[in-house]
Amino acid sequence: MPTLNLGILAHIDAGKTSLTERLLHSAGVIDTVGSVDAGSTTTDTLALERRRGITVKSAVVSFPVGTTTVNLIDTPGHPDFIAEVERVLSVLDGAVLVVSAVEGVQAQTRVLMRTLRRLGIPTLVFVNKIDRAGAQGAGERLPAALARRLGTSFVPLGRIAAAGGPGAAYVPYGPHDADHAAALAESLADQDDELLAAYVADETSLTYGRLRRELAAQTARCLVHPVLYGSAITGAGVDALVTAVRTLLPAAEGDPCGALAGTVFKVERGRGGERIAYARIARGTVRVRDRLRFGADGEGGEGKVTGLSVFDNGAAVPAGEVRAGRIGTLRGLADVRIGDALAPAGDAPADARTGASGAETRASRGFFPPPTLETLVVPARDADRAALHAALAELAEQDPLIGYRKGELRRGGAQDLYVCLYGEVQKEVVRETLADDYGIGVTFRETTVICRERLAGSGAAFEVKSRDGNPFLATVGLRVDPAPAGSGVVYRLGVELGSMPYAFMRAVEETVRETLEQGLYGWRVTDLAVTLTHTGYNARQSHAHGTFDKSMSSTAGDFRNLTPLVLIDALRAAGTRVHEPVHRFRLDVPSDTYGAVLPLLARLGGVPDAPAVTGATTTVEGRVPAASVHALERRLVGPTRGEGLLETAFDHYAPVHGTPPVRPRWDDDPLDRRAYLLRVVRRVRHGDAGA
Repeated sequence: MPTLNLGILAHIDAGKTSLTERLLHSAGVIDTVGSVDAGSTTTDTLALERRRGITVKSAVVSFPVGTTTVNLIDTPGHPDFIAEVERVLSVLDGAVLVVSAVEGVQAQTRVLMRTLRRLGIPTLVFVNKIDRAGAQGAGERLPAALARRLGTSFVPLGRIAAAGGPGAAYVPYGPHDADHAAALAESLADQDDELLAAYVADETSLTYGRLRRELAAQTARCLVHPVLYGSAITGAGVDALVTAVRTLLPAAEGDPCGALAGTVFKVERGRGGERIAYARIARGTVRVRDRLRFGADGEGGEGKVTGLSVFDNGAAVPAGEVRAGRIGTLRGLADVRIGDALAPAGDAPADARTGASGAETRASRGFFPPPTLETLVVPARDADRAALHAALAELAEQDPLIGYRKGELRRGGAQDLYVCLYGEVQKEVVRETLADDYGIGVTFRETTVICRERLAGSGAAFEVKSRDGNPFLATVGLRVDPAPAGSGVVYRLGVELGSMPYAFMRAVEETVRETLEQGLYGWRVTDLAVTLTHTGYNARQSHAHGTFDKSMSSTAGDFRNLTPLVLIDALRAAGTRVHEPVHRFRLDVPSDTYGAVLPLLARLGGVPDAPAVTGATTTVEGRVPAASVHALERRLVGPTRGEGLLETAFDHYAPVHGTPPVRPRWDDDPLDRRAYLLRVVRRVRHGDAGA
């Protein structure tokens, strides 16, 4: 049976989860349509989701449409949970973008539609809430607004009757609607030269059947996006949407006999605490008792699949195999993480796969930026600090883009804990999750922006073992050079791989990456190439009776302890500059208020481009520091009489002007060589120098 992996996406409160309920009811999977307000929906399974009426985690349900099994994935709508949406996009064959007939195109609508098009995901648009007051005129207004604000082609497949009331209905166009056929022919001909030539030569040659086939073909190639109308509450238009899903969106592709390739897009814990991985199998077949290799960026592990399930008729059911094109859950992969690629044991999971399907290719790429905010998490009871650390580690497993880090040490050995976030709503969800699932009460300090450090130039340093104040039996030389933005950290060897034992080589590289988490100002250093230029060590020495003499032999610990000092000296020689995250913004305001908005933008560091005036509305785009975004949102209300519409999204990192912000360090601080050596050498003498 063919499979279609379908995502439901929308701006928050557009009715996405309610539409999911209506689709399941229409397919006969559920007997009663659940309510978001009542907390009775099928896909919002977390207590937090039911209580707050928002979707936090993606959920998979299935239903049959003719001979096709549709795996429907409900996603969060709030922009604070955009990382969850990203993982879903990587495994989709098609999508339904839900737009409210009342609010129209909103900030998240634009972000999602642009990303769907960039990823090449065939998309239908469902205009919801046609029964709500204020929906009048949506049928004529929204397609034009979508085209104007998103710059692509949208094709209405019907019209609204009696909009704005409980009797609102969707009336689909048919083969006898001459105006619709003509408009459809023009829209499709704009995207296809052959069709355009046929249309110009003889309009009557384009039969309605041919136009519908061409519509399906162009929808599959993301050239056009069909638009339907309806109401998830009353069910209006839902049957037509199901028909459009079946006839216009392409089913999953993939060779079930090929070499296994898949992607993990969600990890949850079972009742016994075991990890359950949700994966899209893009190629090949995975079976119970198969041994799989999983990982990302060349790292990972292996595990034996102890249980599988696939989604069928609304639920996950046990299965002996999961074939290409399907989504399944895998048990037994103890260390699997979100984003891991899957491959047969013994093979390295590939980041780029030749001949892969669209979903398979998308799975290895990320399209949303990492979080740019962080906040200090404080346990209500100091005795909960260790439990808080374990809970945050588990949450980070479920959502790797929402990471956490340790901060500076306090008296008594306590250590601060920070969580990285996309926004304030996410902070509230983390707090409630910790309370509900782990019994840990926490508070948060003020949210701050996460900066980065980049090199100002090139620099190099080296230290020779047991010379010039180097107490370690190791020689290390490092050179740092700037690299293009977005390249991260590139580590290279400027010496022969066999110049010293691999364990020492590995110790240097791992320590370099750890040390770069805190640069000269305490921020992560990125977009640079680090080259190992000098090495030296003492070979293993033993006493006459055969015992290993640590005082005469180099260990990996010597290289781990020396590398931070050398790397910091190289960074000092190169110099670093602190960069802050900058967002691009689009602001729509009443034209008579634009003069009052400009000074506000200037005070908050915003740099506007030339404005565009459309009737009574002025639109301005530009850049603003991420640290000013929330203040801009709050302060816009007064000058714009509450009518300003602000959209923002991360754009780039830019150098900080003036005094750079400094983040407190949490390591042994190699910036202070004397204090560093006192701490490290004392620890080595009383502990273990490393293997």
